[in-house]
Amino acid sequence: MKFDDLLHVVAQEPIFESALLLAGSVDPNDLRRQLSRWTRAGRVVQIRRGLYALASPHARARPHPFLVANRLVRGSYVSCQSALAHHGVIPESVPVVTSVAAGRPARWTTPLGGFEFRHVKPALLYGYETIDVGGQPALVARPEKALLDLVHLTPGGDSMAFLESLRLQQTERFDPAALDEMARRARRPKLERAARRLRRLVTGEAQEYEPA
Repeated sequence: MKFDDLLHVVAQEPIFESALLLAGSVDPNDLRRQLSRWTRAGRVVQIRRGLYALASPHARARPHPFLVANRLVRGSYVSCQSALAHHGVIPESVPVVTSVAAGRPARWTTPLGGFEFRHVKPALLYGYETIDVGGQPALVARPEKALLDLVHLTPGGDSMAFLESLRLQQTERFDPAALDEMARRARRPKLERAARRLRRLVTGEAQEYEPA
């Protein structure tokens, strides 16, 4: 395969898998060697084994980190602080993209950034949607689910002290009813307690006594 052939096949793809190039009579060993040569020459960026992106100036657009995260671990979605920062409900920028998935926890350091994957049970993989990030589609948790995922994965994450430490902003973006429904669906007392406390933070309801 020539580089012009590669450009023709993947020109519209911010990220591509080597399997995409194996149609027809392409020899897999020859393709791997060619991809290695293009990577060393700086024409292609290897994200992980079998996953690549075109390098500048050949790429039409730099892959968005959220799309990279989705493709690094299939079945994952961006959540926790990364999703919250994207939605503008926490003030901090987040240098590492955090996602949740049913697989093992993992961390990846790639030429396109750092990525962390947190484990949750398959029953908790809900509350996300496909959104447009710089013209690219990515699976990202809704603000309510991103908060609940963070609570679930943080020891003591349901405490009022922790929830207040997040310094939530633009709280009008939260849907209290969706927050309650997502917490009930999880069937975890910790998340239901957190949802009640978050609702008070989001809506400004008066604080009521509640055991820790």
